[in-house]
Amino acid sequence: MIRAATRADIPVLVELIGELAEYERARDRVEIDDTMLELALFGPEPSVFARVATAGNLVVGTALYYRSFSTWTGRPGIYLEDLYIRPTHRGLGVGTALLASLARLALDGGCRRLEWSVLDWNEPAIAFYRSIGAVATDEWTRYRLDGSALEDFASSV
Repeated sequence: MIRAATRADIPVLVELIGELAEYERARDRVEIDDTMLELALFGPEPSVFARVATAGNLVVGTALYYRSFSTWTGRPGIYLEDLYIRPTHRGLGVGTALLASLARLALDGGCRRLEWSVLDWNEPAIAFYRSIGAVATDEWTRYRLDGSALEDFASSV
């Protein structure tokens, strides 16, 4: 079953974020905690949204996303920040169901795009995304300012 996340899901969502970071070889970079995620999901101005996949009473996967906007299409989109399925439930259609629920949410909300990034070495994910008809946008390179580089640049002007 796929449903919107609730406040009661926050501890398991933080756990799943940690598991995803472990898989992506970046566990030491995770800073989020329950309080931070609760504010992001359910604060006065939510900045992220989440769907969860359940098997019985257990949350076995999640999709965390936020709204984006395309100036070219003049319409909103959805950017999938994290998609994670626990290893015990992979290959059972859980990821497909989560992504399909976001696709439906996008269409129902007048969105033109559902987009995400994937690590270039994550061949199982890349194969899955290709199997559902997703295409890589290789012509774009994603850039990031964070940490001291963000602080230095902000104070330079």
